[in-house]
Amino acid sequence: MKQQKTYRLITLGCKVNQFESESIEGSLGELGLYRALEGEPADICIINTCSVTGKASMQSRQETRKAARANPGARIIVTGCYAQTSPEELDEIEEISEIFGHSQKHKIVEIISEKPPDVMKVNIDSIRREKVFAPFAAVISKTRTRPYLKIQDGCDSFCTYCIVPHARGPSRSMSLDDAIQNIRNLSAGGAKEVVLTGVHLGCYGKDLLPEASMYRLLREVDAQNLIPRIRLSSIEPHELTDEIIDLAAGSANICDHFHIPLQSGDNQILERMGRPYTREYFQELLGKITDKMPDAGIGADVLVGFPGESEAAFMNTFELIDELPVTYLHVFPFSPRKGTPAYNYKNKVNESVVKERTRKLRKLGADKKKAFLESMDGKKVQVLVESKTAAKPDHFKGHLKGYHTNYAPVLLDVDEQRINDIVEVKVRLSAEDQLLVAVT
Repeated sequence: MKQQKTYRLITLGCKVNQFESESIEGSLGELGLYRALEGEPADICIINTCSVTGKASMQSRQETRKAARANPGARIIVTGCYAQTSPEELDEIEEISEIFGHSQKHKIVEIISEKPPDVMKVNIDSIRREKVFAPFAAVISKTRTRPYLKIQDGCDSFCTYCIVPHARGPSRSMSLDDAIQNIRNLSAGGAKEVVLTGVHLGCYGKDLLPEASMYRLLREVDAQNLIPRIRLSSIEPHELTDEIIDLAAGSANICDHFHIPLQSGDNQILERMGRPYTREYFQELLGKITDKMPDAGIGADVLVGFPGESEAAFMNTFELIDELPVTYLHVFPFSPRKGTPAYNYKNKVNESVVKERTRKLRKLGADKKKAFLESMDGKKVQVLVESKTAAKPDHFKGHLKGYHTNYAPVLLDVDEQRINDIVEVKVRLSAEDQLLVAVT
């Protein structure tokens, strides 16, 4: 017979959501709740939703209904971006106990603990009025070797296709002192690498008094040698400054890996998207990175099928990426989001055309990744050992996986006791599998 109250936490979406869920989970543990075992119904079920695309919203609804079926009688709490932007759609799901927007998200554990009798089913405030960075505690993840640290939230850019500013509110930042202290605490807790994340990470510090910046934070982390590795998650092209590139190039702590949203390689489409740069700017930026860090890992986001994207515009994107030192791609088909200007744009691209263009870009991304891994063949790399790999391919069953500073994945035939160790190894490319393997 179950004696302790249990919870189940389901997370969809980005690294920011994952960080917030891990923080919530840490607080649930402090409250004396236990994670429900696989197949065991939980007493409390929290779904942290996403709404960045129509598909993400649909998945959020599906996961909520699935959780209600799998956890009969549970207190079902829904939060996150879909809860913030579409609470009326969630309100139609009778099994949901409460719906909390982002303004209340960091108070969920407190609300569970106090069980106030006056909590309504729908608790959504106007997120655009939010001015204060919400205090989520940084925790060492039970499942992740490299903990995330959210240092920024919200966005003021209002790209014409993007729902995020409506879901997350205006840009707001963790104080510089708090960011440094959180990194110090994570390092003291055993983390060898921290991934800095945010909704619009490059805007970090602009709302603070006195104003801070991503460069200043990285400079302090590097100067104080707070942690062996600090990695940036996605950062906008115009916010990856020469100062940051130069600092990273000369640092043993800052990872030579940048994920930079491109979205389109056509200047007219970029302008219609509301993106504040050109293809030429992006090209020059990547040249600066590889001049300073020849082995740098560079990822890019691409949005396919934006209204008005002609075949020529698509080929501008394809050919630009083909020329650039990009090492992997994240490719997304355009998803019209109600409430954004692009939702009503004419000249929609045929769905079958979008699908074919997406396929071509993903194939190009695979080719770029293959070339990147081939360029690493025979080199000595620093690998943070992380986790056991999947069983396929069979001849690498039981190997652990880790990442070099430039985000190149490496398989290692080492004992699980080496998890969270940074090891220097020489790598060879297993050509048939397109995998880097440590040479023993």
